[in-house]
Amino acid sequence: MKKVAIIGGGITGLCSAYYLIKEGYKVTIIDKGDITGGASFINAGYVTPSHFKPIAEPGMITQGIKWMFNSSSPFYIKPRWDMEFFKWAWYFKKSSTRKNVEKAIPVLVELNLKSRDLYMEMLETLDFDFHMEKKGLLMIYKTAKNHDHELKLAERGKDLGLEVSVLDKVGIKAIEPGLKEDVLGGVHYLCDTHSTPNIFMKNLKKWLVDNGTNFILEKNVTGFKTEENSLKAMITETESIEADEFLVATGSWTFEMTKQLGINIPIQPGKGYSMDVFRKTDIKLPAILTEAKVAVTPMQNFTRFAGTMEFSGNNSSIQTNRVETIANAASNFYKDLTITEKEKKLATSGLRPVSPDGLPFIGKSSKYSNLSIASGHAMMGWSLGPVTGKLISEIIGNRKTSVSISPFNLERF
Repeated sequence: MKKVAIIGGGITGLCSAYYLIKEGYKVTIIDKGDITGGASFINAGYVTPSHFKPIAEPGMITQGIKWMFNSSSPFYIKPRWDMEFFKWAWYFKKSSTRKNVEKAIPVLVELNLKSRDLYMEMLETLDFDFHMEKKGLLMIYKTAKNHDHELKLAERGKDLGLEVSVLDKVGIKAIEPGLKEDVLGGVHYLCDTHSTPNIFMKNLKKWLVDNGTNFILEKNVTGFKTEENSLKAMITETESIEADEFLVATGSWTFEMTKQLGINIPIQPGKGYSMDVFRKTDIKLPAILTEAKVAVTPMQNFTRFAGTMEFSGNNSSIQTNRVETIANAASNFYKDLTITEKEKKLATSGLRPVSPDGLPFIGKSSKYSNLSIASGHAMMGWSLGPVTGKLISEIIGNRKTSVSISPFNLERF
C-alpha cells in the first residue's frame, strides 16, 4: 500500500485525503494546528459557480491603493515594507487584464460546477453526514451602479449556462421579506449551494480517522529529506515521516513551505473575518451585500456574517473597525437586525491563500517527482475543496484528470 504524507489539514488537505483513501492509499496528515479553526472553518460556506470572475481583474490594484489608508475598506492592503508582497503585487497587476480574465472564466465555472457535483456525491455516499442546501445565492444591491454591474454579470452567467434569475424590488422582497425598503433588487444564482463548514470539517476528519488516516497535529514541518529528484521524508520537531508521495496543501503558508525546497509558489494571505449569530434572524437565503462585499449565510442553527479581504501578512489579528463594517452592513440591509457587542467580540479571522491571477496552483512539481502542490484558491477554497482533492488523487495515481490542469501550472510565474 502506497503511503502519502499531506502537509495541511484544511479543506484541500482533508478532501485530498478522502479521495486518496478511496483509491487505497495510506494517508498521514501533518498540521501545525489542531484542525479546529482557520479559513476552512470560518468561511461563508458557499459552493459558487456564480463566482466566475477571478479576483485579479482590471482596476483591482488601483482600487486597493485607493483603499490602502482606509483600514475598514472591503479590500485593504496594510502599508508595509515586504519584498515578497511587492513581487506578488507585480504578478497580480500583470495578471489583471481583460484577456486573462476571459481565459479564467470558463476554467472557474467548470471547476466550481464539478466541485458542486462532488459535494453532492459525497453527501449521497453516506460516508459522513454534513449540511448542504441548494437555495442559490443572492447578489443584493442598493445603488444604480451596482444594479448595472450585477445585471451585466447575470447576463454573462446566463451565457455560460448558469441558472440565473434577475429580481426587482418586489421580487427580491418576496423571497427575502426581511430586507430593508431601500434595497433596489438582486440577482439570484440558483446554481449555487451552501453548507456549514464546521460540521463538514469535523465529520470528514472523523471519517478519515475511522478509515485509518494518521493525524500528526500541532507539529511544524521544519525540513525535508531529499535524494536526487525525490523527497524521502518530511521532518518535524520530533520525528521524520517517510512516504512514497507528498502533498503540500498549506494554504497561506505555501510560499514559506515550498521555499524550503527551492520552489517558488507566489501566494499571499488574504485575511477574512466572520461572526456567528445563534439567535433567530429570519434570513432565509445566502446573500452577498454587494456595496459592502459582505456574505450572509443561514447555516445549521446559526447565521454567519463574513467578509473583507485584508493583506497584512500571515497573522490572525483582528481589527475591530473591520468587524464593525461587517456588522453595520448587516444592519443596513436587514430590518430589525443588530449584531450585539458580545457577538462582535467573538468574531474570528482566517487566511485565504491568494494567487496572483485568481487561479489555484494544482499539480506535480518538476523538481521532485513525488511532490504535488495544491493551494492558492483565494476566496473559492471552500467551493473547490472536493474537485481539488479529486484532482490530487488522479495526479498521484498518474491517471487522466477530471478537468485539464494546465491553467494551474505550478511554474506559471
